[in-house]
Amino acid sequence: MRRAPPATRRFALKLRGGVTREACPTIVTGPGEETQVDYGDGPMVRHPETGKYRRTRLFAMTLGHSRKAVWLLCFKSSSQKWCELHEEAFARLGGTTKTIVLDNLKEGVLEPDMYDPELNPLYRDMLAHYGVVALPARVRHPDRKGKVESSVGFAQGIPLKGMRFESLEEAQAYLDRWTERWADTRIHGTTKRQVAAAFAEERPALQALPVERFKYYGYGTRTVHLDGCVEVDAAYYGAPPGWLGREVTVQWNASLVRLLDPSTGELLREHRKKPRGWRTVHPSDRPAKTPATTLQLLARARRAGASVGALCEEIHKRREEGGVRQVLGIAKARDRVPPLRHRRSLLGRLLRRDVLLDHGA
Repeated sequence: MRRAPPATRRFALKLRGGVTREACPTIVTGPGEETQVDYGDGPMVRHPETGKYRRTRLFAMTLGHSRKAVWLLCFKSSSQKWCELHEEAFARLGGTTKTIVLDNLKEGVLEPDMYDPELNPLYRDMLAHYGVVALPARVRHPDRKGKVESSVGFAQGIPLKGMRFESLEEAQAYLDRWTERWADTRIHGTTKRQVAAAFAEERPALQALPVERFKYYGYGTRTVHLDGCVEVDAAYYGAPPGWLGREVTVQWNASLVRLLDPSTGELLREHRKKPRGWRTVHPSDRPAKTPATTLQLLARARRAGASVGALCEEIHKRREEGGVRQVLGIAKARDRVPPLRHRRSLLGRLLRRDVLLDHGA
């Protein structure tokens, strides 16, 4: 839909009697109570892969009481990058506040809602690790986080306007020097105090940082297959009975895979991460008896030879029903090998054919 010309919009405003402007009072917070975060456009930086200048993203975290700000640059954002920028800013500040106010971007909020917004699970768990509560602003109400909005504009206008850098490290070092020499030493227009002095008073009120940083994980939804398992990185993990055909929330990292109830967040099953092609089931979910068809297949493998039988037994022991198809393939491959007497007769026929060929028959 095309936008109306300016003259038409002005005429429509006259007919409606103008727009009533809402009051935007300054939100006063105590030391260590609130932080505001947001993204903005950063300077042009030469990308290391393409060699071309590319617009960066400017991450800003501003303390609500002292107006102390941390500005960080990156090329692209993701759920994990958004969390990592928070952790880096927490480390630079030396602590965290009780609450953090953010916009409704997807890295932080999946479903905006006035009363019960749905947070990105990775972001929610990262903040819980630091003891921080997220307060997403209402949709189309950026004034709730006006302090960080002003902070983003301040960094864009004075130090970064029209600047180009050859690397992200060079740009970040330049921004850090400007923050230390100019941004922290200025007299803030609203508080009428030096930012560094106000931050020195607020810093003791910040919450202490945990000993370790947050351990990141992958997450998503999976449908439970007819074999009772979900697939993660080409490995298969058993779900509890009663979940066939239903979706579960899955979290995984380098060592663990967790299956969660998507409606309540309750932990259903936790498994150790397995290599590609492996299958694992919780001991309580395993059948009480091995299926008769599997027993027949293992007996068939044992008849093929002691080594073949031992190999198939080990595959079934490690992968259980997930390894039945491999056992079947080994058994069929063994059946295709002819007996020893047949191999001897075949060798004799080949030798006789070669002799006749040599004599020109």
